[in-house]
Amino acid sequence: MPTRMQASQGRGAPFLTACSLLPPWWTVPVGPPGAEDSSCGLCCPRAGGPRLPHPFAYSACLEVAMLMLLVFGILLHGISLSSQEEASPEAHGIPGEPLFNYASIRLPEEHIPFFLHNNGHIAKVCKKDSHCPYKKHLENLKYCWGYEDSCRPEFRFSYPVCTYVDMRWTDTLESAQDTFWNQADFGYAGARLRELRVLCQPEQTSDSSLVCSRYLQHCRAANLYLDLRNIRRNHDRFKEDFFQTGQIGGHCKLDVRALMSEGQRKSPLQSWFAELQSYTQLNFRPVEDAQCDVVVEKPAYFMKLDAGVNMYHHFCDFLNLYITQHVSNSFSTDVYIVMWDTVCFKEAIFSLLPRMRYGLFYNTPLISGCQNTGLFRAFSQHVLYRLNVTQEGPKNGKMRVTILARSTEYRKILNQNELLNALKTVSTFEVQVVDYKYKELGFLDQLKITHNTDIFIGMHGAGLTHLLFLPDWAAVFELYNCGDERCYLDLARLRGVYYITWQRQNKVFPQDKGHHPTLGEHPKFTNYSFDVEEFMYLVLQAADHVSQHPKWPLKKQHDEL
Repeated sequence: MPTRMQASQGRGAPFLTACSLLPPWWTVPVGPPGAEDSSCGLCCPRAGGPRLPHPFAYSACLEVAMLMLLVFGILLHGISLSSQEEASPEAHGIPGEPLFNYASIRLPEEHIPFFLHNNGHIAKVCKKDSHCPYKKHLENLKYCWGYEDSCRPEFRFSYPVCTYVDMRWTDTLESAQDTFWNQADFGYAGARLRELRVLCQPEQTSDSSLVCSRYLQHCRAANLYLDLRNIRRNHDRFKEDFFQTGQIGGHCKLDVRALMSEGQRKSPLQSWFAELQSYTQLNFRPVEDAQCDVVVEKPAYFMKLDAGVNMYHHFCDFLNLYITQHVSNSFSTDVYIVMWDTVCFKEAIFSLLPRMRYGLFYNTPLISGCQNTGLFRAFSQHVLYRLNVTQEGPKNGKMRVTILARSTEYRKILNQNELLNALKTVSTFEVQVVDYKYKELGFLDQLKITHNTDIFIGMHGAGLTHLLFLPDWAAVFELYNCGDERCYLDLARLRGVYYITWQRQNKVFPQDKGHHPTLGEHPKFTNYSFDVEEFMYLVLQAADHVSQHPKWPLKKQHDEL
């Protein structure tokens, strides 16, 4: 008889979860905050499963991944939010009790009207429920992210700002905004939604289904059957023939020609084609005919990790997971993956991948002259809210300046103390130096520092990915980009924070020409000193931007003075 996996809650409950950011044969024990078994130890393959190299190169990256799993739904609580018109099973009619578990929504307050716009069944319950805490948002149900068919442009979450026209892309500011919106904002999510087509058609409600976007970059499957008893094993991180015919599939009418036509971008981190090319039209109904050892009732997300070597590459994964949640209209934390011998998933979501051609975050082609995507701002808000990272200042009228030090061999600031002393001469600055070494400062504590920084200063490196979590008014100063001009400039544009970097080459002093282990001379493989006067000029330029930003908390006080 099949086992049905349900959500378990409570300190002593068995948390049956899986590391949805890992290859599908890996599982991780994760408990609720404070539980004895809430280990962030190394993942171990299930007994009998393939023994593959662990995908995380460093424990720091594992810590980041585990913390982000808590954000995106590895803990088994919450609700599954789909576009059904009927009231959710969470709704009830007990006198004196709320008609819905509103606390389970777990979204930033600013996101609530957009959530209600796409979940009309919850909005209807809220209207008639005296206990609903979101009644003030019922007046704004026209608010929308921007990818919905019902969304009017004036009610979008936000719209990019373009200051000039990049003639290589277009010839008007208006079309530049549209281009940037579709490249890197919620327009990108809308494009993935419009691409969706049915590849395996159900004929009855108990049947399976498979719906995918172009090139199988994102898919949704219902009543999905997986047979893991005879998986071919080797030591490759990604296998192109992991599933054979009959080992993955469902009871539905499969359009084989349409499925096989989507293989042009077959690649481990660009498409799910390698995993789904063997999807088989089965002659049995996996769930109804009890063909599985385990039936996973809750939604399950499948992901394939980018290079888990630093924060920048990890967030290629997490941002695309967040976009997938929008495409799926589900921000539930009640999702997981559990692998047994034969498994049926009532709802499986194959997430957008980190290195898709013309994808988002990594090497994204962007029109120049535009910045400030609502998508990246919403992602930042979502993560900070779920991790309970709050804005605590500024305090005492001071502008908070953080220098990100490096304990690595290269790209150290050789005259860091000299620059620090110069900053301390400005009475309105509150200055700190931090080294985001995971053994000394956990990732959550790092986020708290970053989010409570007004000017963030650091050398080129993955630590600058923290700019995603700066407050809206903040400035990031990439002290020296080491010849990689676009990486953090573009990330700052996407997030919508002010960016500056060193310009005058005659006032930066490399220790030597750099020594790449194979490429020879390279600017990323040496250390640097900086002219103090030029450094202070650029920092004060950043400070001027912060003080003039409309969201700067002290601006009203400054204007009154």
